[in-house]
Amino acid sequence: IVDRFRQEGLRIFGPTKAAARIEGSKSFARHIMRDAGAPTPGFEVFDDAGAARQYVRSQGAPIVIKADGLASGKGVVVAQSVAEALEAVADAMENRAFGASGERVVIEQCLVGQELSVFCFTDGEYVTPLVPACDYKRVFDGDQGPNTGGMGGYSPPPWWDAAMEREIRETCIEPVIREMARQGSPFTGVLYGGLMLTDDGPFIIEFNARLGDPETQLILPRMENDLLDVVEAALDGSLPSVGLRWSSACAAGVVLAPGGYPGPHETGKCIEGLAEAERDALVFHAGTAVADSGTLVTSGGRTLKVVGLGATMAEARTRAYTAADTITFEGKHYRTDIASFPAE
Repeated sequence: IVDRFRQEGLRIFGPTKAAARIEGSKSFARHIMRDAGAPTPGFEVFDDAGAARQYVRSQGAPIVIKADGLASGKGVVVAQSVAEALEAVADAMENRAFGASGERVVIEQCLVGQELSVFCFTDGEYVTPLVPACDYKRVFDGDQGPNTGGMGGYSPPPWWDAAMEREIRETCIEPVIREMARQGSPFTGVLYGGLMLTDDGPFIIEFNARLGDPETQLILPRMENDLLDVVEAALDGSLPSVGLRWSSACAAGVVLAPGGYPGPHETGKCIEGLAEAERDALVFHAGTAVADSGTLVTSGGRTLKVVGLGATMAEARTRAYTAADTITFEGKHYRTDIASFPAE
């Protein structure tokens, strides 16, 4: 859509189709990172299943198998054994579990550390100061159960500081933005970097060419600028002068999901308690609909996200969970350990 808008001379904020490959093709992203000199896990790209299996056997486990294309967040397997890795290769390349997205796979070194997401606005040259968030992918407490689109998160993490922001921006983000411009695919928009903080420093795991869910609901309430001003500055070439500012407030968010999610689950369940919950928290709708009777009901997938803001993470967390308890619908499920690290 960005390419089409530009053809018509219309203003639009976002990456071109070519630049969006930073998310749409893991092999493209890995080669950009390597060419940029950004810290990235060791990797190889395979179009042949036999060669991929041979490489897995030579490397051993743990090892990461990724479908090259978009796979609705399901195309990554962190294999703890060679057998699991070989099965992942077969699923993607031979059983076509992800269609054309799995015809090519990227096989990567498995890194251990703290996961972190960072976000920035960029006009293709300038990168704004990064804002961080951490999310929870597994459906159950203690990071148990299957992966989901995200069951909640918090921003900022307590260990985030100016030195870490500068290191990640200067080693992981800015070199990639410069390299994309050098290769003829400058990236304009919001760039979302998924990192692993290891004993050897930060490593880039992946990029998304957009804001994330549930991270957006955590970071935008902390933005002190008007979002439109930032977007227009990026389009006008004045992004460096916009002075992007983030509040010192903490944000904690909890996703309310239907029982059974991310597997099969019932829909059409009546939702109550929203007005009371909104008195002291933000409530974002996702899998909701208005029934013929005028009643708000569940419509499938993650239902709602409640976000609490506070001067401390403990305060933000209390507000989020108070709202989560206030809202009711049959089968409601949420994690109880979001942002549950020791209080400040």
